[in-house]
Amino acid sequence: MFILLKTLLLEKKDPCWKGYTAVGMKKKNGRKVPNCVPIKESLEALLLEKSAAWQRAEGKDPSGGLNRKGVMSYRRENPGSKLKTAVTTPPSKLKKGSKAAKRRKSFCARMKGMKRRRTSSKTANDPNSRINKSLRKWNC
Repeated sequence: MFILLKTLLLEKKDPCWKGYTAVGMKKKNGRKVPNCVPIKESLEALLLEKSAAWQRAEGKDPSGGLNRKGVMSYRRENPGSKLKTAVTTPPSKLKKGSKAAKRRKSFCARMKGMKRRRTSSKTANDPNSRINKSLRKWNC
């Protein structure tokens, strides 16, 4: 009988019951035991572990702002969001009064006001500050 139990224990690699999987360990009565959670929850935990692209370097553009991948991941996480990528076309190439020209003009006016009122002189003069990078990217 002892040999039968031993072989059953050796065959069973997953310490949890059917439909559950071990995600780390937890303390129970002073001992460490496997933390068994339903498989659906463990998959969600694994998906949530990795942050969205817009929060990581792969979703950000080195010249400032978010790239296409970053914008798409932001919109996926925030349904109903209308976030768009920057209007990087030079102002001379934009048609006057077009949607892109109006967006660019509005953004530049908003950000220049923020730069003037809400940043320190050190940040305002730093070429690598986020606000200066964004103003350069939008051709402000």
